[in-house]
Amino acid sequence: MNALSLTATRRNVLRLVAIAAAAPLAAGLAFARPAGAASLTPVEMWKSPTCGCCGRWAQYMRQAGFSLTVHGTDDMEAVKEARGVPVGLRACHTAVVNGYVVEGHVPAPDIVRLIAEHPTAKGLAVPGMPAAAPGMDQPGQTYASVLFGTPDGDRPYAQH
Repeated sequence: MNALSLTATRRNVLRLVAIAAAAPLAAGLAFARPAGAASLTPVEMWKSPTCGCCGRWAQYMRQAGFSLTVHGTDDMEAVKEARGVPVGLRACHTAVVNGYVVEGHVPAPDIVRLIAEHPTAKGLAVPGMPAAAPGMDQPGQTYASVLFGTPDGDRPYAQH
């Protein structure tokens, strides 16, 4: 093999590596999206019509590239019951994305990861209303996202 063919082979390998690395981005699995980019995936959300932090989470999700349909309801407990959200993991709003339940102020990167990994689970929750979570926007408090409804029970999914 001469030096020219070896160089060409290395270039081809580097190109293939670059293409493979870019594939998830092209498939819509990346979090960072420019303004006006196509939506990552649709999200259906239920919230109290008067809840401001839920509205801010919806805005945050849209900015992350998700397409939201928001339903106002005065009976959030019925929504949570119908979707199997455990009482100890409940928060203020409930959403469904790609068949998963998303309870509370779950960060968009956690949802992107959930969709990419596609675990056997009911969904993700950020229990309560942590001050630093998206839509609450008061830095300083650590919190966790919890993967729930797995065959092995609930477990921490991400720490923030």
